[in-house]
Parts: sequence; structure tokens; C-alpha cells
Amino acid sequence: MQPLTHFDAKGQAHMVDVAAKPATHRIALASGRIEMLPATLALIESGTSKKGDVLGIARIAGIQGAKRASDLIPLCHPIALTRVAVEFVVVSSNAEQKAHVLCTATAETVGSTGVEIEALMAVQVALLTIYDMCKAVDRGMIISDVKLEEKHGGKSGSFIAN
Repeated sequence: MQPLTHFDAKGQAHMVDVAAKPATHRIALASGRIEMLPATLALIESGTSKKGDVLGIARIAGIQGAKRASDLIPLCHPIALTRVAVEFVVVSSNAEQKAHVLCTATAETVGSTGVEIEALMAVQVALLTIYDMCKAVDRGMIISDVKLEEKHGGKSGSFIAN
């Protein structure tokens, strides 16, 4: 197992020095979901929420979240994102699964550090925005399964989750 890189020899937290790392094309894909009542999902699909287009606003919020990752995660490097895409799949309930919205976010850069945090932040902020916009009708929504699906680029190469 690799040592944690955000700690120095004395065990103190520090920002990792990436100055000597080559700039490469880096991409990360993250996903997560928010479960809700079928009536809440129907409200989202119909576009009749009092607050507006829930998924459209959540998409913009997710992009904004990716751009602000370094403001919220103390040792995260501010990076120049070249692309952030946030997508949603609406899944109706059936005998095997609850009604939910699946969110995926892709973040890209050409730089010396990865974009995993930015992709994960985009998913979290997008899902929290859905919760915020729908909480008046469904406070029991559950955000879950937020994870890194894959990443490419950099010294460690590619990672693809099982």
C-alpha cells in the first residue's frame, strides 16, 4: 500500500508538491444517486417543481461544484478544468429498485494533478441541489453510492472501478 501523500515526514498535513510532475491529459468519471418517492421523481420529470427545472439547475450546480473543489477541500490544488459534464438518468421504481436519479460527472484537465476530487464534488453538489429543490415534498431522499468510476492520466495511469 502506498503511503499517504498529504503528510510530511513529521506527520503534518501539507499540500503535495506537483511542480515536477508532467502535464498530461487527465480525466475522471464519478457517479452517485439520490433515492426518492415515486411522486417526487414524477415532479422532477414533469418539470413542474415550484423552483424550476430541477435537473437543469442541478447540472449547473454540479459544474460550479467542480470548479470550487479547491475552495472546500483544504489540500486540493486549484486546477484549470478544460471540461466538466454532469448527466442524469431518471429511474422509475419497480420491484427491484426504488425511484432514483443517477448522476454521473466527468471532469478533465491538462495538468500535473488529477481531477478525481472535482468529478466527485460535481456529483455531490448536483445531488445536494436535487435534495434542496425537492425537500419541501420529500425530506426522506437518500444520497448514496457516490464513487469514483474511473480515472485516466498521470503517473499512476488508469483506474476503473469494478
